[in-house]
Formats: sequence, C-alpha cells, structure tokens
Amino acid sequence: MKKLLIVESPAKIKTISKFLGNDFKIMSTVGHIKDLPIKKLGVTLGDPIQLEYDTIENKAKVIAGICKEASTADEVFLAPDPDREGEIIAWHIGQEIEKVVKDKNKIHRISFNEITKEAIEKSIEDPHKVDLNKVRAQQARRVLDRWVGYEVSPILWQKITKGLSAGRVQSVALRMICDREDQIKNFKPEEYWSIGGTFNTDDDNQVVALLTHISSKKAKITNEKKVKEILSELKNTDFSIKSIEDKKRTKNPLPPFMTSTLQQAAVNQLGFSVKKTMTVAQQLYEGVSLQDPTNPVALITYMRTDSLRISDTAIKQARSVIPKQYGNEYLPARANTYERGKKSKAKTQDAHEAIRPINISISPAQIRPFVSDDILKLYDIIWRRFVSCQMTPALYAQRVVTIKGGKYTFGVTGSTLLFDGFLKVYKPEETEKDQKVIIPDGIRANEPVSLKKVDPKQHFTQPPAKYTEASLVKEMEQQGIGRPSTYSATLSTIQTRQYVIKEKKKFSPTELGYKVNNMLVENLPKIMDYKFTALMEEDLDKIAQGEMGRDDLLNEFYETFEKDLKQFQGTIGSKKTLQVTSISCPKCKDGKLAIRIGKNGEFVGCTEFPTCTFTSNFKKNSDGEIEIIANQGPKLLDEKCPECSRQLREIPGRFGPFTACSGYPECKYVHAVKAQFPCPSCKGDVVKKNWRGGVLWGCKNYPKCTFAVFGDIEETPCPECKSPFLTKKTYKAGSTILTCFNKKCSYKNEE
Repeated sequence: MKKLLIVESPAKIKTISKFLGNDFKIMSTVGHIKDLPIKKLGVTLGDPIQLEYDTIENKAKVIAGICKEASTADEVFLAPDPDREGEIIAWHIGQEIEKVVKDKNKIHRISFNEITKEAIEKSIEDPHKVDLNKVRAQQARRVLDRWVGYEVSPILWQKITKGLSAGRVQSVALRMICDREDQIKNFKPEEYWSIGGTFNTDDDNQVVALLTHISSKKAKITNEKKVKEILSELKNTDFSIKSIEDKKRTKNPLPPFMTSTLQQAAVNQLGFSVKKTMTVAQQLYEGVSLQDPTNPVALITYMRTDSLRISDTAIKQARSVIPKQYGNEYLPARANTYERGKKSKAKTQDAHEAIRPINISISPAQIRPFVSDDILKLYDIIWRRFVSCQMTPALYAQRVVTIKGGKYTFGVTGSTLLFDGFLKVYKPEETEKDQKVIIPDGIRANEPVSLKKVDPKQHFTQPPAKYTEASLVKEMEQQGIGRPSTYSATLSTIQTRQYVIKEKKKFSPTELGYKVNNMLVENLPKIMDYKFTALMEEDLDKIAQGEMGRDDLLNEFYETFEKDLKQFQGTIGSKKTLQVTSISCPKCKDGKLAIRIGKNGEFVGCTEFPTCTFTSNFKKNSDGEIEIIANQGPKLLDEKCPECSRQLREIPGRFGPFTACSGYPECKYVHAVKAQFPCPSCKGDVVKKNWRGGVLWGCKNYPKCTFAVFGDIEETPCPECKSPFLTKKTYKAGSTILTCFNKKCSYKNEE
C-alpha cells in the first residue's frame, strides 16, 4: 500500500520519516501554494464574496509533483501546521489533489501539536476533513488585511510619499507606540518625598523603616517645606515598636510558555528579537540534529499558540521526573493547571497546547554538544519554565514591623526564603531583581526605640516607559490585538517601513510614523481603534468556531470602511501634508522650513520651493525641537585605512555618504558593508553598493566574479534549504516578499 503524507515545511520530512514505514512518501508544500494576487485586490463583493487565488510564483512545480504522487497513492494525508494558515494550505493542496484523484474519500486531514511517533500515528488513526470554518476565518483575516493594505496604502502615497503601507494590525501597533510617545512628551512630573528612619533598640538592634502614615492617613509629602515640618516634629517624638507580624507567604510557579510570553522572556532574558525567537523556535519544533546528523529530533510542541493547556501525558512525564531529579518535596500533591489571566482581552484560539519540551528527559545539558548557542538558550528556558510549572510554590517567611511615635507611623517588611520550590529550576526576572531586606530577630513588640537617623529623599513621578519588543507584545496580547502568528511580522514591518526606530531596545516613532499614524487616526478612526481591532479578532475566532459567517463579518466591516475611505480619498488632489516648522529658511529668509520625505528619508526644505531650493538634514534635540545639520564636506575619521594606514574620511556621495581613504587618488580604498556569508560563486567577500537603481550586493572580486543581487537582502538563512540569505522585494501595494535566492528552492514569505 502506498500512502502520501503532505507537510508544510520540508524541514519536517526527515524528522517525520523515521516514524513511518516505507509505504509512506512524505512531501512538502514549502509553505503556502496559493494566495490573493499580488498586483490586484482579488476580492469581489457579492453574495457570496468572491476571492481570487493565484498560484504563488515557483509553486506550480511543487503542486505538480505532489499531484503526480497523489494520483497513484492509496491514501493521502494533509498534514500542514495545526492553525488557520495550515488549514488553508491543506484546503488549497487538497483542491489540487482532487483534480487527479477519483476517490475523494481517500484524502484526509490530520493534525498534531508535536512531531513524535505517538502523536503522528494517533493522528493518522483518527483523520478528519479540512475544517472549513478555520479556512473561512483565515480568508476573512486575509481579506481584511488586503482591504486595508491595498485600499489605504495608495492614499498614503498620494498624501505623504510613495512606498508607504497601512495594515489592519501593524497600523494599530504603530498607534500604540505613537500614543505612548505622546504620553511621555505630555507627562508632567510631580514632586514627592519619602522619609526613612534608622531606629535602634536598647540592645543595639537596628531597624530601617519608611514613614508610611501621618495621623492614620497614608503619608503624602509633596514639597520640601512639609518635609522640614515633619523632621522638626520627629526630633521631639518618642518611638516604640507597635507590632511585629510574622507570617508565611508563597510564590506560585509561572505557567508554561505560550507564544507571547516566550517572546517576552526571550527578549528580556536572552536579548533575542521577537523575529529571532520565532525562527529558533521553528527549528526546535521541526527538529534539530543531535548525536545522529541524519536523524533530527523535534524538541518542542507547536510554537504558535495562545493556550496554556498541558496534555495529561506531559504532566505525567513531568511528575515522574521531578521527584527523581529534585526530591519528593518539590512535587505538589496535584498537578498544576493554568488558565489565561483575567487582564488579557484576547481569547484562546484553537485547541493547541502550551509550548513545552516534547520529552522532558532530554535536558538542555544533553543537547549542548550538538546545537548552536541560540537553540540551546531558547530550549533551556522552555525546558526550565515547563518543569518549574509542575513544581511546588516557593515559601517565604515574612516579617512586618510597625514603629509608631505620636502621629507618625513607620513600617518595613522583610522576607526570607525558606523553601525554593520551583525557583530551584526557573527564576522569574522579577525574583532575580528582588532586594533583600534584613530585619533582626532580637526585637520585641512594644519595645522602645530611638530614632538615630532620618533620611529624606526627593522624588519625581516618572513618565511611562517606551515600549520594547517584549512590552509591546505583552500590551498587544493583553489588548487582544493580533495573534501569536502575527506579532513577529507586525514588529518587523513597522521597523522596515521606518515608521519606528529602535534605540537601546526601545521603540520611538519617526516623523514619518507620526504622519502616517495621525493621518490614519483622523481619517480612518475605526480601523485604528484598539477595541474595534480586538473585537475583529474575536469575530475571527467566532468564524473559526462556526458561530459567525465569513461574509457577515466582511460586509459589516466594509460598509463603514468604504464610507471612511471615500471621505479619505476626497482630498487626494490637494497638496501633500507638510509639517511646517517655525524656522526661517537660512537661504531666502522668506520661507519656513518644512519636514519632507524623500528616497533617503526625512529632511527639511523651504516652503518657497521651487523658487528656493534649500534643503538640509536635521535632528531633534531632547526637547523635540528641530536642529539643522549643516551640509558638510569630507569628514576625517579616527579609523585608519587598512591598505595604506592613512586616515579614513566620510564623504557625501550621490547615493548617500560613504567612507574612503583620505589618500585618494594614490589609495583607492573604499569601505564597504560586508555580508556575513561568502560569495556563492567564488567564496570571496560580498559587499553592499549603492547605484542609481538603488542597492546591489555583489562580489568584491568583480569583474573576475560577476555574482550580484540587485535589490536588498535579508541575512536570514532560508527556512527550507538553509541558503544563507533571502532576497527582499517591496511592492507598491505595500507588501514585502522574502524569497530564497536559490532557484531550486521555492520558499517565499509575504510580510
């Protein structure tokens, strides 16, 4: 009997093939095989709404190969990933297979959350049909994103500059960053004071406490005058220990990871970007080589999930390992179970498990000799987080001391760790940063104490912190904006579009980002509204669960969207919006300088253009005021030329500044940005060059070697063939396509 099993990623083929017999042929779709057309909308309103699908470039050969095998197979199993994207891939390839297979009943859909022999065999024994509700939910999401991207982006080109894009989720994420920046700019610090006191007992025991209450009311000290009054009164006040309260406090383990919490932990603890986290997690899910390079092992369950559910099998495995490895006292009487927090507005989608190690007996130490540092680090926190989630709480002895004198009350709380519990395996970041407060044992209630030292400190309230990748993902998850599969792409897009910049791991909106955001908020308030975006995600969940019709959601959305869009389009003929500053043009003195956007980013230009052609680069100072950067000639650098040891200099060029030797023309050295991979043709260096058509990456050994890539690249290995880089192309409609440079590989990803 010949059977065909079709997966989404070719990286899974080796991992799965070792579990199945020789009668199974395993093939891959290499991601999506069909999508809405790139150069047109592809959505026609009606009853029903019609969607036009095109075969993705280079996928015709993949489809033909799969269909050829399916035509002679006795059974076909569709096994793309267990989410909505995977469901529509199964639906699309199933449609193609049905064209060549007479008996449609031999086509089955199977799903598994982990790549293990048991999970795969169980899924084959219990096949089902493609879930059309999930397919419709994916279609609805794709259409919503297509409408916003294709209908709104051209208006932004007309009003601001070409090459911009809008997105249903990305634009709301941009708004979150802009809103936070506005909160920071508009924040007015408020003064407040704290007063610490050092108290001694007759036995020379010392207690340091803070003033907490004045006349039974919470101490609120807002100025130095009030501080001086209090200090004067404290000098003449007698104090004693009013009470000592000893109690025990437990700290419960954190739940296992889901996508958003894994991304946050990887950013905070490992310094990974969200994108890098998902790339490494994908490798762990699909399988990595350990002792036998030909036998990859899948190490974690599916990494795109918003569920905290743990299978009974995994819980039993953890509960058998914990007492053996750590002792019986670390195993709770009952297994720990977890649910999503009440603060989160997002609802759990699909019946996935939490992210966990497939086999808890494979420890991080065991894989260390065989894997990269990145894989080891991510697996380590996944493994430790899961093991710890099934352990006992940590136990603290807590002592609360209250010191009172007249109308003034001081207090201090100290904690001592009695039993580490789950902290033996996994220490949350906040636990590692806890400051230890030591309170002496020899103090007694009602014992008189003397105030030996007073320490007043002035403070000011602080503005909210700028978003990091971790905190933005956390806020998006809590607000219900986006889903696990979209966080990484959303953060990448708003940075690629130069709507935000990341400095010291913190996001700030650019002037361009502000312009786009303000324009969208003003003209398309509904799609930029946090609550509306979250409700749309809930409605997509309802479609996936069969509780709402796809077209009901789309028609309701488009009715309002079309009205707002027409009003937004109504002013296309007017001049592009300019942010005019109060700075007079230094050249003509008549005009003002306005922020404009060109091919190389933002600059200021005279409002009297074309009469006055003054332009200049600019920067913003700490107060947000614009400062002109004078156009400079060549600038000597501290670096030495690697060829002749003369000083290098930065020179303004036609296509932007470049670095070259100051000894030109005797020395013709020009510094070039070098790729991290060698030339595929001759193994020489690959360098970045600017030309009138944009950017190219070419071999430094030109003309002997003619290797060149015209356009930008992303130095990320291809997920399918491991080619060292992907080519990047941005279309007018706003989408970015990443494609493998290897012509034999058909990998493509649209962002």
